[in-house]
Amino acid sequence: MLFKKKTDPKNRVVVVSGLPRSGTSMMMMMLDAAGIHPMQDNIRTADADNPKGYYEYERVKKLPEGDTAWVKDARGKSVKVITALLEHLPSRYQYDMIVMRREMSEILASQRKMLERRGEDPNKVSDAEMADLFSKHFNKVMDWVRKQRNIRAIEVSYNQLLETPEQEVERLAKFLGGGLDAGAMLNRIDPELYRQRS
Repeated sequence: MLFKKKTDPKNRVVVVSGLPRSGTSMMMMMLDAAGIHPMQDNIRTADADNPKGYYEYERVKKLPEGDTAWVKDARGKSVKVITALLEHLPSRYQYDMIVMRREMSEILASQRKMLERRGEDPNKVSDAEMADLFSKHFNKVMDWVRKQRNIRAIEVSYNQLLETPEQEVERLAKFLGGGLDAGAMLNRIDPELYRQRS
C-alpha cells in the first residue's frame, strides 16, 4: 500500500513502526546499512531477544508528554516509533513510514518467549485475547495513518522479507526514492533470527 506524494529525502523523517516483535529492529538495521542513519542512543542494549540491537531512541517514549524537539534532528534519518505513539508525532514534518507486519501467531510466540526470558507470566493474557487486542489496535492505527496528509506509508511483511527478500527490498527502495544500497539491505536480512515460525 502506497500513498501521498514523494518527500525530499533530506527533510523527511523515515519512521519504522509495527506491533511488538514484528521485525522493526531488523528494518532499522537494513536502513542503516543502506545509508539512512538511525536516531538511536544505545540505552537499550542487545540481548537474547534482539541479539543485533534494538535501534531505539529513548526520547521517543516522551512524545505523549510533548517532547518533540528532537524530531527536527531526525530529518534525513530513521527512527523507530511504536504504533501507540505515532499519533503524537508533530504534524509539521513529513514522514515516510515503514509499517512492519508479521504473522500474528509468530508475534504471539515471540512475545511469549520474551516474557519468559524476563521472568514475567506469559499466560496473563491468552493468545486469543492478545491477538484480538493487537489486531484492533493495528487496524485503528492504520486508519489514522491513511488520513494524515504529511505521512506516506508502506506496509512490509516480515515473512515476505525472509521468503522473497529481493522483491521486498526492491519495493522498499522504490518507495524511499532510490539511491540506496539494496545489496547492503539484503545482507542484513538474517534468516538465523527467524526463530518463531508459523
